[in-house]
Amino acid sequence: MATVANSEPKHCPVTVSGVEPVSIELSIVMPCLNEAETIGACIGKARAALEQANVSGEVIVGDNGSTDGSVEIAERLGAKVVRVKAKGYGSALMGGIAAAAGKYIVMGDADDSYEFGHIPRFLEPLRNGAGLVVGNRFRGGIKPGAMPALHRYLGNPVLSALGRLFFKSPVGDFHCGLRGFSAEAYRRMDLRTTGMEFASEMVVKATLLGLSVAEVPTTLSPDGRSRVPHLRSWRDGWRHLRFLLLYSPRWLFLYPGFLLMFAGAAITLWLLPGPRSIGGVTFDVHTMVYTTAFVLLGFQAIAFAVFTKVFAISEGLLPPDPALDRWFRYITLELGLAFGVALMISGLAASVYAVGAWGAKNFGPLDYSVTMRLILPAALLLTLGVQTVFASFFLSVLGMRRR
Repeated sequence: MATVANSEPKHCPVTVSGVEPVSIELSIVMPCLNEAETIGACIGKARAALEQANVSGEVIVGDNGSTDGSVEIAERLGAKVVRVKAKGYGSALMGGIAAAAGKYIVMGDADDSYEFGHIPRFLEPLRNGAGLVVGNRFRGGIKPGAMPALHRYLGNPVLSALGRLFFKSPVGDFHCGLRGFSAEAYRRMDLRTTGMEFASEMVVKATLLGLSVAEVPTTLSPDGRSRVPHLRSWRDGWRHLRFLLLYSPRWLFLYPGFLLMFAGAAITLWLLPGPRSIGGVTFDVHTMVYTTAFVLLGFQAIAFAVFTKVFAISEGLLPPDPALDRWFRYITLELGLAFGVALMISGLAASVYAVGAWGAKNFGPLDYSVTMRLILPAALLLTLGVQTVFASFFLSVLGMRRR
């Protein structure tokens, strides 16, 4: 057994068995965890595809701790086996990909549900310059019993649609496990997730980096295993959705923040002169309490969107954003502080005016419907001012590493 350096992230050491091939164009990587029933068939089909297409290639199995003889079967069939200690679909793939010698890499599950005979379909666009080529099972054909109805009609379509909406990705099947990419594109994507969301991260990162992304039809067959699949519909579906949201601060924070802030400010201004009635329902200062809260929540969501974006770029989770850099040329710490102080002074002036009106009544009882129309905007401006000052300092701290 030989140890391969840098075959996984630092927290994922692996060991490799097999001989390093020479002049390899394509590496086929299969994640594996107790796939003794199907791993042999998958390796055989992958090798046959390479031979029929006259492609110099290798088959790599990223084993995630199999105890059913999968490793022995793979080694007997001449596959390079990479033992990956860190658990997870993404971990197994990262370990296998790190040991790949090919210029191009095709990954596919070892459960005999994907058609490895379609490998030439993926290789052709890669040779023509595509960074990522994803299979589309909805275009190629899903055989009866191959995909649960929950995944086919709800999970995959909804998550793929959200991915296209959030990131403007051209991919129609975000979760197809048969896909290809160049080794250079994989290095640029710098993938981090270790679970099932690894597939989504690959598509998102490739799109955000401006890589050429292509899609080819492929088929999905019922897998050949007798055991229960590792995939858990609701748990893994939530992990995919969570990943899409976390990688899109715009949809998670910015758009909801603008909506809350605009709606809150508009209704507050509408109620400022006095009570309003719609269809026999009267809205007064009680409603203003909530609308001013909407403004504050909206401001905080917008600030979180900017914080998240800057942090993600600083940590390499997202690629640099030229538009954000242009904004930061004009929106400086000093400008943020000046704006925050101006809001605080406005709120303080409104508060002084309200206290003066109370003093004119000898500090006695007041009509809350009148006084609250002064107090609520004053408190809102004071709070927004303080938050703007704090947000400006925090954003400046986040931006230090980027600069």
